Amino acid sequence: MNKEIQSIINSLQQVLNGQPWYGEAVLPMLKKIHPAVVYINPKNSHAAIELLYHMINWAQFTLNRLQRKLEEDLVDSEESDWRTIDPKEHTWKSGLAEFESLHQQIIAVLKKKDDSLLDEKVDFRDYNFRFLLNGLIQHNIYHLGQIAFLKNLLGE
Repeated sequence: MNKEIQSIINSLQQVLNGQPWYGEAVLPMLKKIHPAVVYINPKNSHAAIELLYHMINWAQFTLNRLQRKLEEDLVDSEESDWRTIDPKEHTWKSGLAEFESLHQQIIAVLKKKDDSLLDEKVDFRDYNFRFLLNGLIQHNIYHLGQIAFLKNLLGE
């Protein structure tokens, strides 16, 4: 049985594109932001593009752990967290597409799993998949709040 996995999938889908309790879902809100303002870095804050690529990094980390990728993939993930943003390489449009794709891949992997996965320890970490997957959902909501604040601050 996979009732808890299905609940996590539903939560991921609600946060990404649904109608979550807290307000607007991640992707619809991010798609409203004009790409010209995402590189603006207010004092003592990250730019929206930095936050997006940080969120991408943790989605990639989650997918790699679900797929039991090698330790080298873990090193790559740690090195690319809070990466230097190159506007030629890191665009808003490509970032949104990558963010959405990673989450769809995570959901596809989860659909093939049962609830026993949730109690398994995440490779190279001291927590289980239940903690990681619920943490990814919370992480997306947390950084969406920061991006929403930036959006309003920048008059978007």
